[in-house]
Amino acid sequence: MTKAPETETWTLGDGAPVSRVIRGGWQLAGGHGTVDRTGAIEDMIAFADAGITTFDCADIYTGVEELIGAFRDAYRNARGVEALSRIRVHTKMVPDLDKLIGIDKAHVEALIDRSRARLRCETLDLVQFHWWDYNAPGWLEVALWLKELRQAGKIRNIGVTNFDSDHLGAMLAAGVPVVSAQVQYSVLDARAEKRMAGLAARHGLSFLCYGTVAGGFLSEKWLGRPDPGEALENRSLVKYKLIIDDFGGWDLFQALLATLKLVADRHGTDIASVASRYVLDRPQVGAVIVGARNRSHLASNLGILALRLTRDDIAGISSVLASRRDLDGDVYTLERDRHGRHGRIMKYNLNDKSAA
Repeated sequence: MTKAPETETWTLGDGAPVSRVIRGGWQLAGGHGTVDRTGAIEDMIAFADAGITTFDCADIYTGVEELIGAFRDAYRNARGVEALSRIRVHTKMVPDLDKLIGIDKAHVEALIDRSRARLRCETLDLVQFHWWDYNAPGWLEVALWLKELRQAGKIRNIGVTNFDSDHLGAMLAAGVPVVSAQVQYSVLDARAEKRMAGLAARHGLSFLCYGTVAGGFLSEKWLGRPDPGEALENRSLVKYKLIIDDFGGWDLFQALLATLKLVADRHGTDIASVASRYVLDRPQVGAVIVGARNRSHLASNLGILALRLTRDDIAGISSVLASRRDLDGDVYTLERDRHGRHGRIMKYNLNDKSAA
């Protein structure tokens, strides 16, 4: 069993610790290849044993909540009830774009109950709420219904995913006890630092960060390679290549990779670990979410926790970032424009499909 030399945790909401590296579940939804169910459960057990005890999923990730539910049963059977009590599962509630108009409390409760059944738990540790279109007016009512479901014992903590600062602030002002915001945050994308970091600090919110390695772009694989243009193998890479273009283009990206490589070499690690640790050390960041298809990535994920960046490391990275262009807008503003470059590649109606 691989064990982290020093396990870092973060207190979220109700005081329960979550691991500062969270195992992301989107790669288990089948879009990255066939998933071996037995092997996936064994991999999750290995992550949990090593100290990465928090898992992220969503109701729109086809089959992933059920898979994590099966893992929870297997972990309890193999390690006992006390060990299971250390496991945290963060899911998302993502009503379909086509269902936003006229959404009612019964539909919201049905989505929550379905996640509870899939994950095989009475109370969901964290429900992260997403709303596709602010022109559909029900987002605040839904957030208040989630508060009621929390009071009913079906939800332990409420979070948001990809809300902007204004709407998150309105939710907090209405008395919704939001404890976290899942945001895209990396050395390439610092939109969360503009306004939301201050809001989070004032209200004691934590950032749970995805995209810290930009879909794999922040790795040795891309160092020294020419701009791939549009020749990319999946939608995730297309998404993050748009971020690179807006960040400052391929040449500046290569300069950043070269600097991250120098830092990685000094610490005997890799670019992805340095990039993730950089974000983990930013203000208000509680954890980073890393995608891993199997346990072959476990050692490098644990390496994020072991890594300590020095002042010289940060200064070198900052010198490159001084030349970047700020991405337009607040958190998720670019992606929320369904007619823009970033929004056109999104998929919006996946919840009904996830039930198939």
